[in-house]
Amino acid sequence: MSGLVREGALLGFVAGLGLLMVWRGLPRNRRHGLADRVLPYLRDTPRPSRLLGDGPEHSGLVRIVAVPLVRELAVGVERVLGGAASVRSRQLRAGDAPDVDRFRAEQVLWGVLGAVGAASLGTLGAVSRGTSVVVVLLMTGIGFALGLTGADYLLSARANRRERRMLAEFPTVAELLALAVGAGEGAVGALERVCRLSQGELAAELRRCLADARAGANLPSALQGLADRTGLPSLRRFVDGVVVAVQRGTPLADVLRAQAQDVREEGRRSLMEAGGRKEIAMMVPVVFLILPVTVLFAVYPGFSLFRFTL
Repeated sequence: MSGLVREGALLGFVAGLGLLMVWRGLPRNRRHGLADRVLPYLRDTPRPSRLLGDGPEHSGLVRIVAVPLVRELAVGVERVLGGAASVRSRQLRAGDAPDVDRFRAEQVLWGVLGAVGAASLGTLGAVSRGTSVVVVLLMTGIGFALGLTGADYLLSARANRRERRMLAEFPTVAELLALAVGAGEGAVGALERVCRLSQGELAAELRRCLADARAGANLPSALQGLADRTGLPSLRRFVDGVVVAVQRGTPLADVLRAQAQDVREEGRRSLMEAGGRKEIAMMVPVVFLILPVTVLFAVYPGFSLFRFTL
């Protein structure tokens, strides 16, 4: 009886703590900052054009991320985990705006969802099988940790998937650039023609380079920004070759054809390496599953006959 009372008191404490956190996060209990005090005097100002925005708005997610409690938890996660530079680099590689605070807030939301799911399973087990409250709390913590790591893994997976698409598009784009340059186009004109005729992740990055060049940056600096935003060595070599060709006046078409050929050779080597790894992986079921069953079928009749003879 004392054990049930202790577990009930612990559950009541956890529930009360959760209700207290929810009550603190209510709008009427928040502290009004300077922006909230000044906002009523600025409501008559015209709204800015949506053309000046950085990208599509996600109003529901933005409202959730803007909750003060979520932001405080995001700051705590950033303080514990760190790695802001790595997160910013992976966001750029995934094609997102480099916003570490927003990613940490989304990571907190993933963690909360994982904790709620694990706590629900643990509570169901506690009710049906009499599991201890300590197990429920442990499952909740594991669910929160899995949610945090899951969001980080998804960001890395999106970055790697986008880079694979860019690497697959790169030889074709390089060949098109070489054809345009060989036909008499300049570097900027060739990029504009290829961006107008192409679709995909690499074409979008080249459009961003052209936008930077039109905004006042020179072409080598804009292309260097492309190399900094991606983590592909082949694209970095391509940018270095184009920059050297533009600055020194060397034939750009030959450089582009050589870069495309190098990327194709690298892709062929990657396919051969992947095939070798798959071949080794296929030996595991052959050695540990198929071969023992074959030996068993071959030996068992003779063994049965031997026993029958004895």
